[in-house]
Amino acid sequence: MDLSDIISISGKSGLFSIVGQSKNNVIVESLQDGKRFPTFSTNRISALKDISIYTYEGEILLSDVYRKIHEKENGGKSINHNESPEKLRSYLEEIVADYDKEQVYNSDIKKLFQWYNLLHDAKKLKLKEAESKKNSKQKEEKSKEE
Repeated sequence: MDLSDIISISGKSGLFSIVGQSKNNVIVESLQDGKRFPTFSTNRISALKDISIYTYEGEILLSDVYRKIHEKENGGKSINHNESPEKLRSYLEEIVADYDKEQVYNSDIKKLFQWYNLLHDAKKLKLKEAESKKNSKQKEEKSKEE
């Protein structure tokens, strides 16, 4: 998954794509409604490519989690983020079995699935070329073994 130009801005709902840059600000576009506006260095900005989820072994990148959800759902949407925290946690456990249950809060899990569905609706969940080739080779090898 390539999440390099997708960001989250603290205090603003949704996700944004970076479309331009100047000396003092970054021009972003909302993935939901396509509106563009400047965001400044005073805003807390988080790039999705830098976000990871704690596991008992270390951390797993958000892009890797989204790739697993994408494969599980065959490219479709994931569970609704408004489901009960128990359902969201059990769904996440199917995808990342060893996620750290003490350090990953319900709000984090809710945001994870909300963002996934936003990216899906905006058609930003495309596998990188190398990943799709690798996955097709793995499937071919499995079918040969069977």
